[in-house]
Amino acid sequence: MTVRAVVRGVGHYLPERVVPNAEFEKSLDTSDEWIRSRSGIERRHFAAEGETTSSMATAAAEKALSAAGLTGADIDALILATSTADFTFPSAASMVQANLGMKGGFAFDVQAVCAGFVYALSQANALIISGQASRVLVIGSETFSKLMDWTDRSTCVLFGDGAGALVLEAQEGEGAPSDRGILATDLHSDGSYRELLYVDGGVSTGTTGHLRMQGREVFRHAVEKLAATAHAALGKAGLGADDVDWIVPHQANLRIISATAQKMGLSMDKVVVTVQDHGNTSAASIPLALSVGVERGQIAEGDVCVTEAIGGGLAWGAVVLRW
Repeated sequence: MTVRAVVRGVGHYLPERVVPNAEFEKSLDTSDEWIRSRSGIERRHFAAEGETTSSMATAAAEKALSAAGLTGADIDALILATSTADFTFPSAASMVQANLGMKGGFAFDVQAVCAGFVYALSQANALIISGQASRVLVIGSETFSKLMDWTDRSTCVLFGDGAGALVLEAQEGEGAPSDRGILATDLHSDGSYRELLYVDGGVSTGTTGHLRMQGREVFRHAVEKLAATAHAALGKAGLGADDVDWIVPHQANLRIISATAQKMGLSMDKVVVTVQDHGNTSAASIPLALSVGVERGQIAEGDVCVTEAIGGGLAWGAVVLRW
């Protein structure tokens, strides 16, 4: 028998404030049509004053735990993927741990920017198959609105805030592609591309800083690397593109999502798309899309899902799981 990390529950949280594209027309040389045509984004959510990465992560985690019929006390490990932790330390994960009443186990953050949730899923899978944990709560939560340069129309219109969470549980499988749970992971990074996407602040500058991006170059790398990592993960799982029920990609840009699906030889009918409503929520985008996909009735038990993402670093990767 083979131990698999199987999804028990999923949930998400979005701030109440919805910001349509038209709102940016008041302060920037932009328009709803300009933003839609270049990104597919129509609106996004921004955190309220006092609303934090950890508070949104807690709300999403509570929904995932409820869906799984569990409480914080049932969780052995908590992994939070984020680039916008409330403080330098302690970790946002440990703050969520306290909020959930999780007295045992351990909690830590993973920072791989937009690829963070894929990295976190891989770490959760490793904990489960190695026997270090039986139940792992994996969260992606971001308040990217706090990193925006509101004078830069090429970036500030693209990002939003939100959180999503999954509960993974150790279950026995046959060691076959037909098993439920995480079937394969594929991770990569290349620090030589740092200048393509970064925040110009941190402890070295004494400032929070703002997000900076070379959009055209990021687009070029994204399509090539996302399709390649998805194919690699499928190969490791003993599956092919024809076996995929859903691609659940990082929701950065509709053109990237469409081009990646095309490069994989898959129809957009097999892609869960939420970017139009959420914008780019970085490490939160994949768990948000998974939760919305379940809520819509798209993702069902037994479906093969491929999640893939690329972010600053550059860091990228994919996870294949059977729901």
